[in-house]
This record gives sequence, structure tokens and C-alpha cells, in this order.
Amino acid sequence: MKHLLPGLTRGNLAREVMAGITLLAIAVPLNIGYAQIAGLPPTAGLYALVVPAVVFAVLASSRQVVAAPDAAAAALVGSSVAGLAAAGSQQYAAMAAAQAVVGGLLFFAFAFFKLGFLADFLSKPILIGFVGGLALEILLSQLAKMLGIKVGSRVEFFEKIVEIITRLGELSWWSVGVSLGALAVLLLGRRVLPAAPWALVVLVVATIASVALALRDKGVSVLGDVPAGAPVLRWPDLSLTEWISITPAAIALTMITVAEGLLVARSYADKNGYSVDANRDLAAFGAANVAAGLSSSFTVGSSTSRTAAVDQAGSRTQLPSLVMATGALLLLLFGTALLADIPSPAIGAIVAVAVLKLLGVAEFRELWHQSRFEFAVGASCFLGVLLVGPLGGIIIAFGLSVVNLLRRAAAPAIDILEGTDDPSVSLTGLTPHNLETVPGVIVLRFAAPIFFGNGSVLHQTVCDAVDAAPHPVHAFVLDLEGVSGIDITGGDAVRKTQAWLRDRSVTFAYSRVRPELRDSLERLDLLEGALEFDTNRAAVAALRRP
Repeated sequence: MKHLLPGLTRGNLAREVMAGITLLAIAVPLNIGYAQIAGLPPTAGLYALVVPAVVFAVLASSRQVVAAPDAAAAALVGSSVAGLAAAGSQQYAAMAAAQAVVGGLLFFAFAFFKLGFLADFLSKPILIGFVGGLALEILLSQLAKMLGIKVGSRVEFFEKIVEIITRLGELSWWSVGVSLGALAVLLLGRRVLPAAPWALVVLVVATIASVALALRDKGVSVLGDVPAGAPVLRWPDLSLTEWISITPAAIALTMITVAEGLLVARSYADKNGYSVDANRDLAAFGAANVAAGLSSSFTVGSSTSRTAAVDQAGSRTQLPSLVMATGALLLLLFGTALLADIPSPAIGAIVAVAVLKLLGVAEFRELWHQSRFEFAVGASCFLGVLLVGPLGGIIIAFGLSVVNLLRRAAAPAIDILEGTDDPSVSLTGLTPHNLETVPGVIVLRFAAPIFFGNGSVLHQTVCDAVDAAPHPVHAFVLDLEGVSGIDITGGDAVRKTQAWLRDRSVTFAYSRVRPELRDSLERLDLLEGALEFDTNRAAVAALRRP
């Protein structure tokens, strides 16, 4: 067991088991709510707590990350599958399960080809905006549930607002009462005793009230009958066209989970002094998602809230996930009758409180102070999710991030190394705008890869530097210490610069060329006729005129 669950000892066994019980109390109500967000039956949420949780706990290198559905994944599943099949149908459930299988295979590919770095392209502003937009959409749907108003599952965000407003006359005051009571317990309880499983308390109390007051007869929607039994492994029965149709959303889900999962795993490992293997964790997420798809569940990722809960409970192993899986299986086998009378408004309140912090208000405020452009990227993703859906929103924001990356690379730092007339030829520092170099010699440092977006900038800067030099220039040195690569278009710009300097009888030289960059320069025929020096000092010393 010690090798299967690193960190587990006899001394911490009791604490780990208690953390698992706490995790079960948190996970059951949340997973039921997230399954409803995804448009799936409660069993789909409970099934995710069994086989996928065990698979991840056994395979992952992280000792604390909890693999489970989260609000963002549930919303993306719901929005992507809702347009392809009728909510509640067998085809809908099969497509959600197939999406998890596709995502699992993508995770395996990420792990095998070591592609975890691709998730870095989902920058922090994209994640904040994407999750925030989904959170607001979830809050709106839960608001309708808490008011007892039924709205269409395929209705867009702003249409849903209009529909809720126009149907306010249909609200159920009993539903509103249940919601307000649940919100009071959740919000006040979290202030008084944060570690207590208040979501479970709300479910138990609301269910007792539902039975005692016959709330179902008073128009309050309840969860209804939940089929008993362990999850059964089966392959999603879909046509090839249907498999293809669910793939784009599966790719987006995988990218989001890769980015968040690796970040959560690394942060808790650093905090608690153990190491993690990113590729092993990606493979574990892959296996967990395939298991979720085969057991009639839906996409699972790293649950930030539940991982934080087990960390707060003192857990440092994956045993709590195994305890949770055991408890969920027992609930499925013997306790589903207890779930039938849970009021839907209470579930709505639980989910609403859980996703409130995902709106990212504090994070957006921080982005505003740090970078207005990054704030715009996050805000565009946020609005894109609401206006054109999750996939459209992430594509818009991803495009803006690429534009921002190219914008920064196209205007890199370009510095002139200042020299003196001293025979020792000491270079006294970096002065970006000062062209007073060693008389007749200019040393220019270019701090970015030379590519199609900035090649013309390099050429024009060299021309301006030579024309503006206070002394006639007879030698030019291009310092390449900050250049990691060069493409064909960038090579053409360097070649054009060399020709321009040659026409003015200016000697061209490189300094501090990286070995891999030198190979690229050689392939592009950019070394012929150019001098090469190991240091700027050596270059200036060799090129200064006596």
C-alpha cells in the first residue's frame, strides 16, 4: 500500500480516512449538481466518483489532486452536446460519455508526445475569462432553478435572461424559500465553521423538509428516482459522424484540463514538498476520462475546490479519493432512495455558491491593474462565452493571445552597447537609445527570435543606427545572445541588412552566437562574408581602427 499510495503511513491513516469522508460529503451534492448542469442524470455525476476516481488515484504522481467533474467542464459538456441531441435522451448521455473517451485519448497523446507545454498557450487571462463566463452562465441557470422557473436547455445566455424576466410571474415561492434557506446556511456556515460539509447539511435538512412539508405537492421540483446499482462498463454507441461532432469540444475540454490540472498538481507539490511527474499525471487524467466514458459518466478534470478541501483536512495521499469512491459506490448500491426527495432549488443553491468564486472578479481587477491588454483578452473570452458559446469564446481569446504574442515579438528590446575611446575597449552598459559607441563601431543587441514579424524592424533599426551614428561607421556587430532562433523570412531580412551595409563599405560581424542558432545561420547561408566573435569586447577590439 505504501508503494501504491506514496505518503501513506500508519501514523496518518486515520487522518486520511477522515479527509476521505469529508471529500465524500462535499463531492456527492456537487456532482449531482454538475451532472444537471451537463444535462445528465444524477447517476452520471455519482458514477464519476467511483471508477474514474480510483483509476486516477492509483496512476497519478500527484498525492493530492482530486479528479472529478467541475463546473466549467459540466457547462462545456452541456453547451456542446445540447445542440447535437435532446437533453435526457440515451443519445445525449452516450455523446457526453464519448466526449470523455475522446478527451482521455487526447490526454494519452499529450503524455506520450510530452505536449503538456501546449496548454501554456491558454494564458491566465484566457482561463480567467473562460471560466468566469461559464460560471456566470451556470449561475443564471441555477437562478432559474432556485426561483422554480423552467427555461429551455438550449436557450442562449441573453435569451435566458429575457425568458426568466418574462416568467417571473410563474416563480414558486416555496422554491424561493428553500433557496434562501439553503443560501443562508451555506454562506453563514462557511463563515462560522469553514471546514464543515455545509453542502451535505443543506441536502439532508432540505430533504427532510421536502418530505415533512410535502414540497413536491406544492410545486417544488425534486431530484426524483435515482436508479440503484454500480456503474456498468459499456462503449458509447455512436456513429462515426457523431464521434466527429463531439471532438472539437473534447479538444477544448482537454486543453483547459491540462492547463488547470498541471498547475494545481505542481502548486500543491511545491507547497507540501514532494515531486510530481507531469506526463504521468496527464496519462492518469487520460485513463480516468476513458474510465468515465466507459462507465456512463462525463469528462473529469482536476477539482480545485475539492483538492483544496483535502489539503485543508491535512491529507497528503490519494487515500481520500479511494474512500470517496467506496462511499459513492455504497450510496449507489443501497442509498439512492434517500436522494429522490432532494429539492432542486437546494441543489441550485449549492452549485451557485460553489461557482461564485469562479466569476474571477478579483482576478479581473488584478489584470486591469497589471495589463490593460491582458484584461481585454480575458474580458473578450468572458463575453465570447456568453455571446457565441464556450468554444467560440475560447477561439476568440486564443486568437487575441496569439496577436499579443506576435505584437510583443514584433517589437523586441533592441539595445546599443555603449563604448569609449579607451584602448581597453570596455563596454560600459546597455543604452537603448544612445548611439555613442566606440567610434566607427556599432554593437546592436536584438532580444528576440528573428522571424517574419520583426525582420523588417531589425533591418530598419540597423539602417537608422548607422545613419544616426555621430562618427562614420566602418563596422557593425549584431549581438545574438538574446536570439534563440531565426526563420526564412527573418533570414531574408538579415541578408538584406548585410547587403545594405556592404554597399556602404561597412564590415558585418556576429557576436555571441548560440550553437543551435549558428546551425540555422549556416543553413540559410548567412555566415558567408560575415565575421564571428565570442564576445562583444573581442569584436570591438578587432574591428576598431588604429
